[in-house]
Amino acid sequence: MKKNKKILIIRFSSIGDLVLTTPVIRCLKEQSGAEVHFITKNIFADVLQNNPYLDKLITFTHDIDEVEEELKLEEYDILIDLHNNLRSLRLRKKLGVKTQVFNKINFRKLLAVNLKMLQVLPPTHIVERYLYTLKNLGVKNDGKGLDFFLSEKDTVSFPQGTFTSLVVGGSYFTKKIPLPKLNEICEMIPHPIVLIGSAEDGADLMRLTEKHHHLINACGKYSIGQSAFVIKQAAQVITSDTGMMHIASAFKKKIFSLWGNTIPEFGMSPYLPHPESKILEVKNLNCRPCSKLGYQKCPKSHFKCMLDIDLKSAGFDLTNNL
Repeated sequence: MKKNKKILIIRFSSIGDLVLTTPVIRCLKEQSGAEVHFITKNIFADVLQNNPYLDKLITFTHDIDEVEEELKLEEYDILIDLHNNLRSLRLRKKLGVKTQVFNKINFRKLLAVNLKMLQVLPPTHIVERYLYTLKNLGVKNDGKGLDFFLSEKDTVSFPQGTFTSLVVGGSYFTKKIPLPKLNEICEMIPHPIVLIGSAEDGADLMRLTEKHHHLINACGKYSIGQSAFVIKQAAQVITSDTGMMHIASAFKKKIFSLWGNTIPEFGMSPYLPHPESKILEVKNLNCRPCSKLGYQKCPKSHFKCMLDIDLKSAGFDLTNNL
Protein backbone atom coordinates (compact mmCIF):
# COMPACT_ATOMS: atom_id res chain seq x y z
CA MET A 1 0.00 0.00 0.00
CA LYS A 2 1.17 3.50 -0.82
CA LYS A 3 2.62 5.27 2.22
CA ASN A 4 1.12 8.33 3.90
CA LYS A 5 -2.50 7.73 2.98
CA LYS A 6 -5.23 9.07 5.25
CA ILE A 7 -7.45 6.29 6.60
CA LEU A 8 -10.63 6.40 8.71
CA ILE A 9 -11.57 3.40 10.87
CA ILE A 10 -15.27 3.10 11.70
CA ARG A 11 -16.48 1.42 14.89
CA PHE A 12 -19.18 3.22 16.88
CA SER A 13 -19.37 1.03 20.00
CA SER A 14 -18.88 -0.45 22.53
CA ILE A 15 -16.11 -0.80 25.13
CA GLY A 16 -15.06 -4.36 24.34
CA ASP A 17 -15.50 -4.04 20.60
CA LEU A 18 -13.32 -0.93 20.56
CA VAL A 19 -10.56 -2.58 22.59
CA LEU A 20 -10.66 -5.46 20.11
CA THR A 21 -9.94 -3.01 17.25
CA THR A 22 -6.67 -1.82 18.80
CA PRO A 23 -4.46 -4.35 16.96
CA VAL A 24 -5.92 -2.98 13.71
CA ILE A 25 -5.00 0.57 14.72
CA ARG A 26 -1.47 -0.36 15.77
CA CYS A 27 -0.67 -2.65 12.83
CA LEU A 28 -2.12 -0.22 10.31
CA LYS A 29 -0.10 2.68 11.71
CA GLU A 30 3.18 0.82 12.11
CA GLN A 31 3.07 -1.16 8.87
CA SER A 32 1.58 1.38 6.46
CA GLY A 33 2.77 4.71 7.80
CA ALA A 34 -0.73 6.06 7.11
CA GLU A 35 -2.43 8.88 8.96
CA VAL A 36 -5.00 6.95 10.99
CA HIS A 37 -8.28 8.46 12.19
CA PHE A 38 -11.08 6.72 14.11
CA ILE A 39 -14.77 7.56 14.57
CA THR A 40 -16.84 6.35 17.53
CA LYS A 41 -19.49 7.53 19.98
CA ASN A 42 -18.46 10.12 22.53
CA ILE A 43 -19.39 7.95 25.52
CA PHE A 44 -16.68 5.47 24.52
CA ALA A 45 -13.92 8.01 23.85
CA ASP A 46 -12.04 6.91 26.99
CA VAL A 47 -11.17 3.63 25.31
CA LEU A 48 -9.11 5.23 22.53
CA GLN A 49 -8.32 8.82 23.47
CA ASN A 50 -4.82 8.01 24.76
CA ASN A 51 -3.91 5.65 21.92
CA PRO A 52 -0.58 6.86 20.44
CA TYR A 53 -1.19 5.03 17.17
CA LEU A 54 -4.19 7.26 16.39
CA ASP A 55 -3.61 10.61 14.71
CA LYS A 56 -7.17 11.77 15.33
CA LEU A 57 -10.20 10.52 17.27
CA ILE A 58 -13.54 11.84 16.01
CA THR A 59 -16.62 11.41 18.21
CA PHE A 60 -20.32 12.16 17.99
CA THR A 61 -23.08 12.13 20.59
CA HIS A 62 -26.22 11.00 18.78
CA ASP A 63 -25.78 10.92 15.01
CA ILE A 64 -22.98 10.94 12.44
CA ASP A 65 -24.56 14.05 10.90
CA GLU A 66 -22.92 15.97 13.76
CA VAL A 67 -19.48 15.36 12.22
CA GLU A 68 -20.36 14.88 8.55
CA GLU A 69 -18.81 18.13 7.35
CA GLU A 70 -15.66 17.57 9.41
CA LEU A 71 -15.25 14.12 7.89
CA LYS A 72 -15.75 15.36 4.34
CA LEU A 73 -13.05 17.99 4.82
CA GLU A 74 -10.54 15.27 5.74
CA GLU A 75 -10.70 13.79 2.22
CA TYR A 76 -9.90 10.24 3.27
CA ASP A 77 -8.22 7.82 0.89
CA ILE A 78 -9.66 4.67 2.48
CA LEU A 79 -12.39 3.75 4.98
CA ILE A 80 -12.08 0.65 7.19
CA ASP A 81 -15.61 -0.25 8.30
CA LEU A 82 -15.34 -2.54 11.33
CA HIS A 83 -18.95 -1.95 12.38
CA ASN A 84 -20.78 -2.81 9.16
CA ASN A 85 -24.32 -1.75 10.03
CA LEU A 86 -26.85 0.62 8.46
CA ARG A 87 -25.32 3.66 10.16
CA SER A 88 -21.82 2.87 8.95
CA LEU A 89 -23.20 2.16 5.46
CA ARG A 90 -24.82 5.60 5.50
CA LEU A 91 -21.49 7.15 6.45
CA ARG A 92 -19.69 5.28 3.69
CA LYS A 93 -22.19 6.54 1.12
CA LYS A 94 -21.85 10.11 2.38
CA LEU A 95 -18.06 10.03 2.05
CA GLY A 96 -17.95 8.05 -1.20
CA VAL A 97 -14.48 6.64 -0.55
CA LYS A 98 -12.91 3.24 -1.25
CA THR A 99 -13.85 0.98 1.65
CA GLN A 100 -12.72 -2.28 3.26
CA VAL A 101 -15.69 -3.82 5.11
CA PHE A 102 -15.57 -6.29 8.01
CA ASN A 103 -17.60 -9.50 7.58
CA LYS A 104 -19.74 -9.87 10.72
CA ILE A 105 -20.76 -13.48 9.86
CA ASN A 106 -24.26 -12.69 11.18
CA PHE A 107 -25.89 -15.49 9.20
CA ARG A 108 -23.51 -18.03 10.73
CA LYS A 109 -24.26 -16.65 14.19
CA LEU A 110 -27.97 -16.93 13.41
CA LEU A 111 -27.50 -20.62 12.62
CA ALA A 112 -25.50 -21.10 15.83
CA VAL A 113 -28.15 -19.41 17.96
CA ASN A 114 -31.31 -20.82 16.39
CA LEU A 115 -30.16 -24.24 15.20
CA LYS A 116 -27.17 -24.71 17.53
CA MET A 117 -24.94 -25.34 14.49
CA LEU A 118 -21.73 -24.26 16.20
CA GLN A 119 -19.65 -25.98 13.54
CA VAL A 120 -20.47 -23.19 11.06
CA LEU A 121 -18.63 -20.62 13.20
CA PRO A 122 -15.06 -19.90 12.04
CA PRO A 123 -12.33 -21.06 14.46
CA THR A 124 -10.68 -17.64 14.31
CA HIS A 125 -10.82 -14.86 16.89
CA ILE A 126 -12.55 -11.62 15.92
CA VAL A 127 -9.18 -9.83 16.13
CA GLU A 128 -7.92 -12.08 13.35
CA ARG A 129 -11.06 -11.39 11.34
CA TYR A 130 -10.73 -7.62 11.90
CA LEU A 131 -7.17 -7.80 10.60
CA TYR A 132 -8.24 -9.92 7.64
CA THR A 133 -10.28 -6.88 6.56
CA LEU A 134 -6.91 -5.16 5.97
CA LYS A 135 -5.48 -8.03 3.92
CA ASN A 136 -5.62 -6.07 0.65
CA LEU A 137 -3.64 -3.28 2.32
CA GLY A 138 -0.79 -5.64 3.16
CA VAL A 139 -1.30 -5.32 6.91
CA LYS A 140 -0.59 -8.39 9.06
CA ASN A 141 -1.06 -9.35 12.69
CA ASP A 142 2.03 -8.47 14.74
CA GLY A 143 1.00 -10.85 17.54
CA LYS A 144 1.27 -8.20 20.26
CA GLY A 145 -2.33 -8.48 21.46
CA LEU A 146 -4.68 -5.72 22.57
CA ASP A 147 -3.87 -2.19 23.72
CA PHE A 148 -5.28 0.05 26.42
CA PHE A 149 -3.44 3.25 27.29
CA LEU A 150 -3.94 5.09 30.57
CA SER A 151 -3.34 8.74 31.38
CA GLU A 152 -2.58 10.47 34.69
CA LYS A 153 -6.25 11.35 35.18
CA ASP A 154 -7.08 7.64 35.22
CA THR A 155 -5.05 7.09 38.40
CA VAL A 156 -7.17 6.55 41.51
CA SER A 157 -6.17 6.22 45.16
CA PHE A 158 -6.35 2.63 46.22
CA PRO A 159 -5.37 0.49 49.22
CA GLN A 160 -2.04 -1.23 48.72
CA GLY A 161 -1.80 -5.00 48.64
CA THR A 162 -3.19 -7.99 46.78
CA PHE A 163 -6.74 -7.81 45.51
CA THR A 164 -9.03 -9.42 42.95
CA SER A 165 -11.06 -7.36 40.50
CA LEU A 166 -14.57 -8.80 40.12
CA VAL A 167 -16.53 -7.36 37.19
CA VAL A 168 -20.23 -7.45 38.06
CA GLY A 169 -21.56 -5.20 35.29
CA GLY A 170 -22.72 -5.99 31.80
CA SER A 171 -25.07 -4.83 29.06
CA TYR A 172 -27.50 -7.72 29.50
CA PHE A 173 -28.71 -9.72 32.48
CA THR A 174 -27.93 -13.03 30.78
CA LYS A 175 -24.28 -12.03 30.40
CA LYS A 176 -23.84 -10.93 34.02
CA ILE A 177 -22.59 -13.15 36.83
CA PRO A 178 -25.72 -13.79 38.98
CA LEU A 179 -25.84 -13.01 42.69
CA PRO A 180 -25.59 -16.65 43.92
CA LYS A 181 -22.46 -17.16 41.85
CA LEU A 182 -20.98 -13.85 43.03
CA ASN A 183 -21.62 -14.93 46.61
CA GLU A 184 -19.86 -18.25 45.94
CA ILE A 185 -16.84 -16.45 44.49
CA CYS A 186 -16.66 -14.09 47.47
CA GLU A 187 -16.71 -17.03 49.87
CA MET A 188 -13.76 -18.62 48.05
CA ILE A 189 -11.46 -15.59 48.10
CA PRO A 190 -10.12 -14.37 51.47
CA HIS A 191 -8.33 -11.24 50.30
CA PRO A 192 -9.92 -7.92 49.18
CA ILE A 193 -12.21 -7.98 46.15
CA VAL A 194 -12.95 -4.81 44.18
CA LEU A 195 -16.34 -4.79 42.44
CA ILE A 196 -16.39 -3.09 39.03
CA GLY A 197 -19.70 -2.11 37.42
CA SER A 198 -22.31 0.63 37.12
CA ALA A 199 -23.94 2.51 39.99
CA GLU A 200 -27.07 0.43 39.39
CA ASP A 201 -25.03 -2.77 39.73
CA GLY A 202 -23.63 -1.50 43.02
CA ALA A 203 -27.09 -0.80 44.42
CA ASP A 204 -28.23 -4.31 43.48
CA LEU A 205 -25.31 -5.80 45.42
CA MET A 206 -25.80 -4.02 48.74
CA ARG A 207 -26.66 -7.26 50.56
CA LEU A 208 -23.55 -8.91 49.15
CA THR A 209 -21.28 -6.12 50.38
CA GLU A 210 -22.94 -6.17 53.80
CA LYS A 211 -22.30 -9.91 54.10
CA HIS A 212 -18.70 -9.92 52.86
CA HIS A 213 -16.63 -7.26 54.56
CA HIS A 214 -13.60 -7.81 52.33
CA LEU A 215 -15.50 -6.37 49.34
CA ILE A 216 -14.74 -2.88 48.05
CA ASN A 217 -17.70 -1.56 46.06
CA ALA A 218 -16.31 0.62 43.25
CA CYS A 219 -19.44 0.32 41.10
CA GLY A 220 -20.39 3.62 39.48
CA LYS A 221 -17.45 5.46 41.03
CA TYR A 222 -14.96 5.39 38.17
CA SER A 223 -14.70 6.28 34.49
CA ILE A 224 -13.77 3.66 31.91
CA GLY A 225 -10.13 4.66 32.22
CA GLN A 226 -10.16 4.61 36.02
CA SER A 227 -11.82 1.19 36.05
CA ALA A 228 -9.07 0.04 33.68
CA PHE A 229 -6.48 1.39 36.14
CA VAL A 230 -8.02 -0.74 38.91
CA ILE A 231 -8.00 -3.82 36.67
CA LYS A 232 -4.35 -3.23 35.82
CA GLN A 233 -3.43 -3.26 39.53
CA ALA A 234 -5.40 -6.45 40.28
CA ALA A 235 -3.69 -9.79 40.87
CA GLN A 236 -6.47 -11.51 38.93
CA VAL A 237 -9.72 -10.56 37.20
CA ILE A 238 -12.99 -12.48 37.41
CA THR A 239 -15.52 -11.39 34.83
CA SER A 240 -18.27 -12.42 32.49
CA ASP A 241 -18.27 -11.63 28.75
CA THR A 242 -17.74 -7.87 29.15
CA GLY A 243 -15.71 -4.97 27.83
CA MET A 244 -13.64 -5.05 31.01
CA MET A 245 -12.65 -8.62 30.15
CA HIS A 246 -10.99 -7.32 27.00
CA ILE A 247 -9.30 -4.50 28.90
CA ALA A 248 -7.91 -7.14 31.27
CA SER A 249 -6.59 -9.00 28.21
CA ALA A 250 -4.83 -5.84 27.06
CA PHE A 251 -3.01 -5.76 30.41
CA LYS A 252 -2.16 -9.49 30.15
CA LYS A 253 -4.01 -10.19 33.39
CA LYS A 254 -4.92 -13.62 34.68
CA ILE A 255 -8.60 -13.82 33.73
CA PHE A 256 -11.29 -16.21 34.90
CA SER A 257 -14.18 -15.58 32.50
CA LEU A 258 -17.67 -16.95 33.17
CA TRP A 259 -19.83 -17.41 30.08
CA GLY A 260 -23.63 -17.31 30.15
CA ASN A 261 -25.83 -17.04 27.07
CA THR A 262 -22.93 -16.13 24.76
CA ILE A 263 -20.13 -18.51 23.82
CA PRO A 264 -16.38 -18.14 23.20
CA GLU A 265 -16.94 -19.69 19.76
CA PHE A 266 -18.43 -16.38 18.62
CA GLY A 267 -14.78 -15.30 18.47
CA MET A 268 -14.67 -12.83 21.36
CA SER A 269 -12.95 -14.73 24.13
CA PRO A 270 -10.01 -13.08 25.98
CA TYR A 271 -7.33 -12.43 23.35
CA LEU A 272 -3.75 -13.35 24.29
CA PRO A 273 -4.25 -12.81 28.04
CA HIS A 274 -2.08 -14.24 30.84
CA PRO A 275 -1.39 -17.93 29.99
CA GLU A 276 -3.05 -19.13 33.22
CA SER A 277 -6.39 -17.57 32.25
CA LYS A 278 -9.39 -19.90 32.15
CA ILE A 279 -12.78 -19.98 30.46
CA LEU A 280 -15.60 -21.28 32.68
CA GLU A 281 -18.84 -22.40 31.06
CA VAL A 282 -21.55 -25.05 31.04
CA LYS A 283 -20.90 -27.21 28.00
CA ASN A 284 -23.60 -29.10 26.07
CA LEU A 285 -26.52 -27.04 27.40
CA ASN A 286 -29.13 -27.43 24.66
CA CYS A 287 -30.47 -23.87 24.95
CA ARG A 288 -27.06 -22.22 24.68
CA PRO A 289 -26.24 -19.92 22.94
CA CYS A 290 -29.68 -18.31 23.04
CA SER A 291 -28.52 -14.97 21.62
CA LYS A 292 -25.42 -13.41 20.09
CA LEU A 293 -25.95 -10.44 22.43
CA GLY A 294 -28.15 -11.15 25.45
CA TYR A 295 -31.49 -10.69 27.20
CA GLN A 296 -32.74 -8.89 30.29
CA LYS A 297 -34.00 -12.22 31.62
CA CYS A 298 -33.38 -15.87 30.85
CA PRO A 299 -35.79 -16.99 28.07
CA LYS A 300 -36.12 -20.37 29.80
CA SER A 301 -36.39 -18.85 33.30
CA HIS A 302 -33.71 -21.17 34.72
CA PHE A 303 -30.43 -19.38 33.83
CA LYS A 304 -28.55 -22.68 33.99
CA CYS A 305 -25.78 -21.39 31.73
CA MET A 306 -24.51 -19.26 34.62
CA LEU A 307 -25.96 -20.85 37.73
CA ASP A 308 -24.66 -24.33 36.86
CA ILE A 309 -21.04 -23.26 36.38
CA ASP A 310 -19.11 -25.37 38.90
CA LEU A 311 -16.26 -23.23 40.20
CA LYS A 312 -14.90 -25.88 42.54
CA SER A 313 -14.43 -28.45 39.79
CA ALA A 314 -13.16 -25.97 37.22
CA GLY A 315 -9.54 -26.96 37.78
CA PHE A 316 -8.43 -24.08 39.98
CA ASP A 317 -8.57 -22.84 43.54
CA LEU A 318 -9.18 -19.12 43.67
CA THR A 319 -7.42 -18.86 47.01
CA ASN A 320 -4.14 -20.21 45.60
CA ASN A 321 -4.04 -18.64 42.17
CA LEU A 322 -2.22 -15.42 43.01
